[in-house]
Amino acid sequence: MKSGSNLEKVLAAGHFAVTGELGPPRGNNVEEVRHKAAFLKGIVDSVNITDNQTAVVRMASWAACKLLIDEGLEPNYQMVCRDRNRIALQSDILGASALGIKNVLCLSGDHQRFGDHPEGKNVYDLDSIQLIDTFRKMRDEKTFLNGKELDGAPGIFIGAAANPFADPFAWRVVRMGKKIAAGADFIQTQCIYNMPKFREFVKMAVDQGLTEKCALLAGITPLKSVGMAKYMAKFVPGMDVPEEHIKRLQGVDKKEQGNEGIKIAIEMIQEIRETMPGVKGVHVMAIEWEHRAKEIVEGAGLLPRPVV
Repeated sequence: MKSGSNLEKVLAAGHFAVTGELGPPRGNNVEEVRHKAAFLKGIVDSVNITDNQTAVVRMASWAACKLLIDEGLEPNYQMVCRDRNRIALQSDILGASALGIKNVLCLSGDHQRFGDHPEGKNVYDLDSIQLIDTFRKMRDEKTFLNGKELDGAPGIFIGAAANPFADPFAWRVVRMGKKIAAGADFIQTQCIYNMPKFREFVKMAVDQGLTEKCALLAGITPLKSVGMAKYMAKFVPGMDVPEEHIKRLQGVDKKEQGNEGIKIAIEMIQEIRETMPGVKGVHVMAIEWEHRAKEIVEGAGLLPRPVV
C-alpha cells in the first residue's frame, strides 16, 4: 500500500469506489464544514476538499481536510498549481501528510481572471503533470524535486483529473496517460453527461491499457434545473450536456427538476457500473447539495459502503 488510505484500500479490494466533494467556506466558519461533512459520513469512501475553486478565496483546503479528519471522514486534498511555486507545493504536502492527510489530487487550477481577485498573479511554476511527478518522487524516491533527500517521506495516494470532453477529443486520453505515467494512482473525471462520448473515451483508455495502471472514477454532478443544464452546455468550457437531458428536465414541473436531475445521475451511475468495467468508481460532485448525496449513492445501489 502506498498510503494506507481508505480510498486506496477500497480500490485495492476491487470495490466500486465512491468519492464525494465539499467546498470550504468563504471565511473561517468551521461549523459550515462540519455541517456539510455530516451529510457525507458513511456515504462516500473519501471527500475531495476543493482548493479555492474558480479562483475564489476560501478556507485553505488543508485546514478543511483536517476538520474532516476530526469528524471521522477521509479527505482528498486538492492542490492547484495556480497559487504556489514548487517550494510551497512541496512544503504543503509534507505538512498535509504530517496532519494525517493521505490522498492528494493534483490540478492546474482555474485562471485567476475567472475569480474574485482577477488582478492576482498566476504562479504555474509547475503544471499538474509535473506536480504529480514531484509528489511521486517525494513518496517513492524519498527526494525533493531538486534530488535532495527527505527526512520523512509523505505516504500519499496520488490523484489527478481528466476531462473526457474538452477539445481536441483525441488528446484527452493521451493527456490522461501522461498523468498516469507521471505517477497518478487514481483519476477523477470532470462532470459526465454525454454517455456515448464517455463510453468512447473509456474504450480508448482500456485499449491503451491505462485502466489497468490507474483507477478511473467517473465524475457525476446532478443537474438541479433546466437553467443549470443550459448554462453548463453553453458557457462552461469542456462541458457536454446533451439536448436530451435538457428536454427531459423541461418535461417536468419546475419544482421537480432537481428530483429529475437526481434520477438522471442515478441512471448514469448504474449504466457506468454495469457496462463499463474499465471504470472503478464514481466521483459524486454535489457541491452545495451535499444533503442529497445519500439519495444519489443509495439510489444507485452503492450503500452501505464497504469497510476495509
